Amino acid sequence: MPDKKKTNPTNSNQRFAIAIMAAGKGTRLKSKRPKVLHEIGGRPLLEHVIRAAAQVVPPNDIFAIIGHEAESVRAAVQHTGAGFVVQAEQHGTGHAVMCARPALQNYDHVLVLSGDVPLIRPETIQQLRDFHLQQRASMTILTALPDDPIGYGRIIRKSRNGADVKAIVEQKALNKTQAKTKEINSGIYAFATGDLWQHIDRITTNNAHGEFYLTDMAALLVKAKKKVVALPAANVMEVLGANTLAEMVMLDANMRQQKCAALLASGVTIFRPETCVIDSEVEIGPDTVVEPFVQILGKTRIGQDCRIRSFSVIKDSEIADGVNIKPGCIFDDAKVARGAVIGPYSHLRPGSDIGENAHVGNFVETKKTRLGKGSKANHLTYLGDAEIGEGVNVGAGTITCNYDGVNKHLTRIEDGVFVGSDSTLVAPVTIGKGAYIGAASCITDDVPADSLALGRSKQVVKEGWAKAKREARAAGKK
Repeated sequence: MPDKKKTNPTNSNQRFAIAIMAAGKGTRLKSKRPKVLHEIGGRPLLEHVIRAAAQVVPPNDIFAIIGHEAESVRAAVQHTGAGFVVQAEQHGTGHAVMCARPALQNYDHVLVLSGDVPLIRPETIQQLRDFHLQQRASMTILTALPDDPIGYGRIIRKSRNGADVKAIVEQKALNKTQAKTKEINSGIYAFATGDLWQHIDRITTNNAHGEFYLTDMAALLVKAKKKVVALPAANVMEVLGANTLAEMVMLDANMRQQKCAALLASGVTIFRPETCVIDSEVEIGPDTVVEPFVQILGKTRIGQDCRIRSFSVIKDSEIADGVNIKPGCIFDDAKVARGAVIGPYSHLRPGSDIGENAHVGNFVETKKTRLGKGSKANHLTYLGDAEIGEGVNVGAGTITCNYDGVNKHLTRIEDGVFVGSDSTLVAPVTIGKGAYIGAASCITDDVPADSLALGRSKQVVKEGWAKAKREARAAGKK
């Protein structure tokens, strides 16, 4: 989120607010969740819109108009710094702006965005603002030119090449000539607030749904001899909303395609990008290779010269340069230092901190564990609540018993320790520097530095026992 205050390059004395429509239910999604909290690109729809808006005006000049499940929506995006206006009863887009009037009263202009149009770019919002000011308009409508405009309200301009709008005509009301027009209303507007407040109370509910439509402001302002203009968006995808889950998935695919294209352009190799799921906030350094069917999610940061092999899922993690992640690994809020090798099929849970050139191998799980530089845990091991030094070898099948049924306890393994296979380390316990743990030991007490610890019963060998057992069995069958 930007921390510099945005100013208007066209006229810095004009105060702009941005209001975002986010009160609706989205009933066509067939979902209990508020529409604007459905996610694409790893973020709620509304958060994408707020983030784009916050690159044009400061967050405290952004107001999300919320209604359905208002507190859930507020909780999900309050970290953005945007303000909120509650539309307790939803009676249309015009009613939403009426509800926001007290919050917007001291602004000279307001941009109205839709909370379900997540692909809107900051550049487009800024162009709409600047064009609105240049035209000295009362209302500016962002439009688009889709291949198939059927179902959308059409923009009827006063002249073919002019910016001035004569009317917005809904699909059902189009005559034959108007039906040939492809320019559609996006539902995104800029208003001079003086004219908006002077005329908004004239909107009526004389329509099929009995609601106050903000679209009607165009006809009211034209009738009042005010200037209403239109500006086409550069890309029709920017203004498309999501009314069904199928449309939501389409927008998600488009956003992820753009993300992969940007990473490829920056020097990241992504094989079969159409199979990868990479969230919008992910950062990856050049010369890193991402193989097919990889998911990289949340706020993950990956350095240069890494290789992320197929079927790995990495979320909210930090991966340094030169890390090799083998197939099928799962990361969740983990850190991995330079040159480490992870996997295949390793699970790094929250709080895992893997040191430089360390190895975490086949079916090894770590949780809240620091593994020091050059240390290795290569096979079938669980390391939870552990501090492990440098140059440690953790043998196959080793586990730290960190939970006593009530509390979690720490296992500390100091530099240069060798832990034999199938060892059980019962926390709290410390293994001193350079110590050895014999295979299959159960260690319940601290082990001094440079010691050998054995915690198993003595082996007993009874020669001939198996042969005698077989002979007795055979005799019993006769």
